[in-house]
Amino acid sequence: MDLTRVDENFKPISDEQIDFLNKVVKNKNSDNCVIKVDVTDIYEKEFGNCKNENAYCTPYTLLRLFADLIPDVPDKLLYLDIDMMFADDIKELYDKNVDDIEFLAVKEKYGCWLIWPDYFNAGMLLFNMKKVKETGLLEKARELIRTKKMLFADQDAVYRAKTKMRFLPRRYNEQSKFDRKDTMICHYCKRLLLWPWFKVVNIKQWHIDDVHKYYKCHRFDDDLKEYLEYKNEFENNK
Repeated sequence: MDLTRVDENFKPISDEQIDFLNKVVKNKNSDNCVIKVDVTDIYEKEFGNCKNENAYCTPYTLLRLFADLIPDVPDKLLYLDIDMMFADDIKELYDKNVDDIEFLAVKEKYGCWLIWPDYFNAGMLLFNMKKVKETGLLEKARELIRTKKMLFADQDAVYRAKTKMRFLPRRYNEQSKFDRKDTMICHYCKRLLLWPWFKVVNIKQWHIDDVHKYYKCHRFDDDLKEYLEYKNEFENNK
């Protein structure tokens, strides 16, 4: 999405970047494919200058709410935030049964204590798109985004609009302790650090030195080394 209207840094991913990403994923499996979907027009129609355009995160967090408007989206859709790393095969997660529900999610680490006991983290959502369209989940969420100012806009909207969902264990969206052996997804979202002093940090996996310093996490060092090599290759070619 091009949203330089709001911020000059809100530029869309380029065809050049897509081509490079395609090369990367096909190195792993020739059947892999990266597809770019431009939703600028949809965003401006649905959310342009809305109450939540300047929410706690960028407007790009709202794009998951357009999943029912995009042609050729599969009946089962795994949505993932970009600040996640996988420690195991995602097939186990994707194969979960969602037949009678709108989606599967994991509880929010802080929100389930501070907001509601059943408050979930929307960074990982396994959608049953048939059910979502039947209940109007995302349509109702978009209406909330347009009309009500919310603290955690995208997440609050899905939470309020849901009719039926189920929870998965935290190993499918671990938001703090990345050293558990059974963890599948490590989510580098905002979190509280109590030592050596209380503060809120927003360290992503690509902040490699801080990941080592504050989280003492070396679990993905090989993956991040490969990421840096690809990053350098792209920049040098450019």
